[in-house]
This record gives sequence, structure tokens and C-alpha cells, in this order.
Amino acid sequence: MAAHNALGIAGEKAAAAYLEQKGYTIHDRNWRRGHLELDIIASKGDDLVFVEVKTRRNTEFQEPEEAVDEKKIRRIVRAADTYIKLFGLDGEVRFDIITAVGEEGNFKLTHIEEAFYPPIMSF
Repeated sequence: MAAHNALGIAGEKAAAAYLEQKGYTIHDRNWRRGHLELDIIASKGDDLVFVEVKTRRNTEFQEPEEAVDEKKIRRIVRAADTYIKLFGLDGEVRFDIITAVGEEGNFKLTHIEEAFYPPIMSF
């Protein structure tokens, strides 16, 4: 496995553990359907939370959350819509980003709640 893939997996694992520690229930990790992908699907109270995890060794060139651009947001929203319809879910939906900067076992995690809102999309 490539080193960057292992780092990403470690970051997602740390993010899931963080969410559980904060009282979230994790429903799925690395959910895929066709070309659609969601990193973490969690809930807290009545909120269904779709979490994009961005992991970096450092922030020398870019803050991790800056990688979640308009194109990425549209893909996440399309995947979330598919997930909601597939499982017949209802309720409030939120899109968060968790950044993990550092090395496995020593990440600095930042949780950005309501990091973005779904754009108006034409499917």
C-alpha cells in the first residue's frame, strides 16, 4: 500500500474515533456505490452527518480543508443524496470536514461542523 493511502486510512480511523468520543454513532466508513464515495456517515441526536476527512502530513502547501472544492462538494452531496434515498432516511442533514494533520498516532484533528451547504444541483 502506498504511504499516502496508509496515512489517509489512519486519518479516517482517528476521525471516527474522535467522533465516537464526542457521542456520535458511526453508521458507515468508506461507503461506496459505483463511483460515489463517502468517508464517514454518522449521527448525533436527530442529525445525519456526512463527514469528509482530509489527512495531510503537514500544512506547508495547503490547509487540508482547501482540497474540498466545488467539484468535491458536488460529488459528496450526490453521494449523500444516493445514501439517503437508498436507505430511506429522513431528518436533518449536515456536512462536516475533519482534518487530520501529522502522523499516525499523533494527529492534530480539527472538526469543522457545517463546513458547507449543498449547492443547488441539476442531476
